Amino acid sequence: MKKIILILTAFVGLYTQAQIVEPVKWSSKVVKVSETELDLVTTAVIEDEWHLYSQFTPDGGAQPLVFNYKNQKGNYQLVGKTKEGKYKKAFNDIFEIDEYFFSGTASFTQRIKILNPKLQSIPVSVQGQACIDGRCTQTEANLNFKLPEIKVTEEVAKTLEESTKVDSSASVKDYSSVNNEVKETDTTAKSTPVDSKAKEEKSLWTIFILSFLGGFAAILMPCIFPMIPMTVSFFTKQSKSRAAGIKNAIVYGLSIIVIYVLLGSIITAIFGAEALNELSTSATFNLVFFALLVVFAMSFLGAFEIMLPSSWATKLDSQADKGGIIGIVFMALALAVVSFSCTGPIVGTLLVESSRNGGIAPVVGMFGFSLAIALPFMLFAMFPGWLNSMPKSGGWLNTVKVSLGFLELAFAFKFLSNADLAYQKHLLERELFIAIWIAIFTAWALYLFGKYMLPHDYEKADKIGVGRLIMAILVTTFTVYMVPGLWGAPLKILSGLTPPSTYSEIPQGIHGNAQGMAKSDLPEHAHLGPHGIIAFEDYEEGLAYAKKVNKPVLLDFTGDNCANCRLMEDKVWSKPEILSLIKDKLVLISLYCDRKVELSKEKQYVSKTTGKEVVTIGNKWTDFQITRYNSNAQPLYVILNNNGEDVSKPIAYTTDILEYKNWLEAGIKAANSK
Repeated sequence: MKKIILILTAFVGLYTQAQIVEPVKWSSKVVKVSETELDLVTTAVIEDEWHLYSQFTPDGGAQPLVFNYKNQKGNYQLVGKTKEGKYKKAFNDIFEIDEYFFSGTASFTQRIKILNPKLQSIPVSVQGQACIDGRCTQTEANLNFKLPEIKVTEEVAKTLEESTKVDSSASVKDYSSVNNEVKETDTTAKSTPVDSKAKEEKSLWTIFILSFLGGFAAILMPCIFPMIPMTVSFFTKQSKSRAAGIKNAIVYGLSIIVIYVLLGSIITAIFGAEALNELSTSATFNLVFFALLVVFAMSFLGAFEIMLPSSWATKLDSQADKGGIIGIVFMALALAVVSFSCTGPIVGTLLVESSRNGGIAPVVGMFGFSLAIALPFMLFAMFPGWLNSMPKSGGWLNTVKVSLGFLELAFAFKFLSNADLAYQKHLLERELFIAIWIAIFTAWALYLFGKYMLPHDYEKADKIGVGRLIMAILVTTFTVYMVPGLWGAPLKILSGLTPPSTYSEIPQGIHGNAQGMAKSDLPEHAHLGPHGIIAFEDYEEGLAYAKKVNKPVLLDFTGDNCANCRLMEDKVWSKPEILSLIKDKLVLISLYCDRKVELSKEKQYVSKTTGKEVVTIGNKWTDFQITRYNSNAQPLYVILNNNGEDVSKPIAYTTDILEYKNWLEAGIKAANSK
């Protein structure tokens, strides 16, 4: 009986990993809004435990959903972007960003304005990616929206005539339809709504903690730190009793919190949670905030002061002189205005980062920031004796300010890198990015060692303090750590900040791979894949090389946007016992099933298996996988002999090193025995 169960289990395992999956079912309908406007409604029904990713999932993460509204010119124009229902959000540990996805069902609505009253239907193609634990697959649909008859009254005719004067190509394009390039994909870990909520809360806690630390950094600014003893002394001397002084200080602190939280609420209310998410995925957004952070950094370094009009501070001071709770509130407002030259760049940076998370993140961020500023005022009012232990104001305050300026300048280039990656311009590749960071941190280290002065520094000191020396050593250590990155070192501490290793002038490193292979030594049509493995991206070319060197083939159905493919490469292929087998005993052929590069016209065809048009490289290898292995999920691995004959059963995603090693060895043995 046990043997029967084991055989059935094995059979089910093989069946489930080698089958065509269609986890998303698509349907469409048309909703009439007016005689000239219609809503095209697309509905996706998603199988249990599968995820379909949103149009607006951020750059560097899952492959977004793409709607392509065809035959627009002269027939209709899009009104705004394709709206979608409420998505879930979860943090992707592989790509280190939040990703947006749907489970169960999802609805998408695109409003259109009719330009041609004789138009009968609108073809729309949908492309996206759906994932489940360990597997991902491309989901595609060609929808045809049948339009209702449009009655051409005099009023409608006039509207249509006016509309046709506007070139439909100038209409607002659907966000996803212009995003044709494939982006890095995808979290495939199974995530229930509860898990998603927990990860979202974790993300908000991260925003809160970072903002809280930013608030403490602001406390150490020259604009705020000297005001703590002055303000606390005012409350203790002007109040009739110690209790009254404490009460006034608490009101003052709470007022500070309310002011900054209100700022975060206004940002969220103006833009809305969804708009903030969309902004965070925009290359334009990243360019704008690169410029902003550079301006903030220059301000901290002493090039100029960012200040609000002095008349604002004067008016607020006059209101504060009136006393009472209202006067205290205006004192808090006056602090916010007067200290803006110090806090403005920090607040701006925090709002930029929190807006990338969307939702209430700006509110949470401003609460953390303001709480850190308010606490010292409240605590010192409760315990005035602590004022005696406060360090005196001095040049160290400007050192803190300048240090923050260097950090702002470094992080500004992360936004520029995001924009460059989005456009694939290769203007800020990995080596240049790291070189810029090395230059910035070297300048910071030299400043801390007292080798030069900046505009707001006091006279050059003959010696530096122990704290400044320790900080200088730490910055120097980090700078030295980054240097090997110029020659291809992974720099794991900076993972997620630097451009990926493949986005590089020399992806294999300046000296080639670990075995010293230079690019010129590679076989024809080959490139260096993960961990310096010689890899081919075309089946015929790879098979020809396998015959030449008399080795079996490891056929790797993968994707640029497949997170579990990256996990297999990073966690399984990197093991010495696995890596040696792939490098020495096999020829790796990696077929990317999500590549959007179009095939030449003569190579395009209609699949005999699926009946679909094969237009791109990704279509070609997906069709090959479906036709030969009855599967369309990645990753999928097969071992062939050098005649192209299968010698092993396909194996999918697994983190069991021993299982994968045994599978490789069995396949190699079978291939060599034929």
